[in-house]
Amino acid sequence: MIVQGNIVDIQNKRVFKGEVEFINGKILDIREQQHTCEDYILPGFIDAHIHIESSMLVPSEFAKIAVKHGTVATVSDPHEIANVLGLKGVDFMIENGKKVPLKFNFGAPSCVPATSFESAGAIIDSEDIKLMMENPDIKYLAEMMNYPGVLFDDAAVLAKIKHAKNNNKPIDGHAPGLRGEDVNKYISAGISTDHECFSYDEALEKLQKGMKVIIREGSAAKNFEALIDLLPEHFENMMFCSDDKHPDDLLLGHINQLCERAVAKGVDVFKVLQAACVNPVKHYNLDVGLLQKGDDADFVVVNNLENFNVLKTYINGELVAKNGKTFVKSVPFEILNNFNTDKKQVVDFRFDSSSEKIRVIEALDGELVTNQIEENSLIIEGNLVSNTETDVLKMTVVNRYKNDKPAIAFIKNFGLKEGAIASSVGHDSHNIIAVGVSDDAICKAVNLIIANKGGVCAVNTFEEKIVSLPVAGIMSDKPAEEIGKAYAELDKMAKQMGSKLRAPYMSLSFMALLVIPSLKLSDKGLFDGTSFKFTSLEIK
Repeated sequence: MIVQGNIVDIQNKRVFKGEVEFINGKILDIREQQHTCEDYILPGFIDAHIHIESSMLVPSEFAKIAVKHGTVATVSDPHEIANVLGLKGVDFMIENGKKVPLKFNFGAPSCVPATSFESAGAIIDSEDIKLMMENPDIKYLAEMMNYPGVLFDDAAVLAKIKHAKNNNKPIDGHAPGLRGEDVNKYISAGISTDHECFSYDEALEKLQKGMKVIIREGSAAKNFEALIDLLPEHFENMMFCSDDKHPDDLLLGHINQLCERAVAKGVDVFKVLQAACVNPVKHYNLDVGLLQKGDDADFVVVNNLENFNVLKTYINGELVAKNGKTFVKSVPFEILNNFNTDKKQVVDFRFDSSSEKIRVIEALDGELVTNQIEENSLIIEGNLVSNTETDVLKMTVVNRYKNDKPAIAFIKNFGLKEGAIASSVGHDSHNIIAVGVSDDAICKAVNLIIANKGGVCAVNTFEEKIVSLPVAGIMSDKPAEEIGKAYAELDKMAKQMGSKLRAPYMSLSFMALLVIPSLKLSDKGLFDGTSFKFTSLEIK
């Protein structure tokens, strides 16, 4: 088969009229050839770090949408499902992904559970990592979130890193704000990337010290604007990623959107495409073609090199999407879950207190990091309650793997004036997390999640709305269009109830992620991510 167009030769930084000939999934030849076609042919886009589970779609359904945007491969960390189901969950992702053309490249989750300060549904130890590293389906050791374990020479952490090195597989990093001698030690352990940089200076330091920096632009965490000015000089050592992308956002676009934004900022198109298409293949040793003779026929056809409107996507020579239509089919799969807690009572969310001041999580829109602030208490009949006037709302994390007392904290900037929102997508252990204006509303939202054995929901006096997530309590068994529409309606309801956050559910899901400073809540209590220990809600 032959496809004609303006061929984008990223390696030699040139565009020429030509044709790509391919057969049996491989590129047979690339020839300069005069013709009238004005479209552009370039290597496919790659998301260099993503948790497929955060799209609320199983891999096969994710693929159906991603290929429409020119994505041919992902570097995927399955630690969300691993925290729920362990190795069985990782196997599910790999096998489901193999049923469709998109090239999923899964890593071995390095931190399950993410910390010892929370309850997960499974444990993956260093012996499990050893077995996974020997598996050719596992391409790398996924993000080493336990950076204190690296800095303090934790034996189990170092054993996991050693198993990756022994198998010559890359090791991904996760070290928000780590600088100076600490980052030197982190890098010297063999960790090669970071997608958690939230400032120009932090990313520059890591680049100068030899790390690959991945520019993240997801549904909640958005670092593109902070980091994009580094790309012109450091394009050989940077990549693009989503990290976490909700279904409604995925329906609109993927890595192609970041290419459009980068070019609009005046970044050389060849440097942009080096980051978007080439660098992930080389860094992770992916079996993905780069539009070279003899490569797998993985490429896209776009209308121009400004907005990257994808006309066709080919994977292994198969046309998988054309003009916004996907040719990837839905496949059957088994529904797995791990949900073992009973419904709660309103009294379970009571917090007896006489303290005048409390420690409060300050959520920051578009960031995973939070601030720790002090606020005045509102106590009614001895119970510490939400204060909608100051936007200091009660939140809870409820262990979903066994019956246990809910943990209570308070959070600012969610803005709800009525009702509550809740989710069983609570990184990384995926316990139930909720925030609301009253104990009644919080209890109602939590019980709606429990009744459905997973989902995201909103409740108020007049309405209850839920998107059920029966697969591990974090993914849907429905197609993207259906789940995307339902999620968009839920997002709208949360905003009608007062939330000013751009992505309230995505932001909520990270409020239990203890490895991101500075104050978070696990099912075991309020946690100071800076000192890496529990702290008290009440300020005496």
